[in-house]
Amino acid sequence: QVQLVESGGGLVQAGDSLTLSCTVSARTFSSYTVGWFRQAPGKEREFVASISGKDGSTDYAESLQGRFTISRDNAKNTVILQMNRMKPEDTAVYSCAVPRRPFYHPRIEPLYDYWGQGTQVTVSS
Repeated sequence: QVQLVESGGGLVQAGDSLTLSCTVSARTFSSYTVGWFRQAPGKEREFVASISGKDGSTDYAESLQGRFTISRDNAKNTVILQMNRMKPEDTAVYSCAVPRRPFYHPRIEPLYDYWGQGTQVTVSS
């Protein structure tokens, strides 16, 4: 069984930076792709970024590329989402997820099997 725990959420001001962590309990963590999604109030959950377990390559939602950076530390079973120059529209619950199958950079929710509980990020203007 794979378990994910997010941390690092909170309240920040527009223009600030925030770092989220996703710790994954899995024996073969390094082989898993890990994705981040977010869900704003009244909106559907959307893809944010993913990082491959195969080659460490990354994928970002086009609107976020340049402000968000995803990375992983396989020794700590952790994936980091660094968010810079934050905007009020970044306010959402951020969740990390892992697919059972070795998809390369899945962007849609049904391809992910394991999810964390989410962490709230609020950006004030």
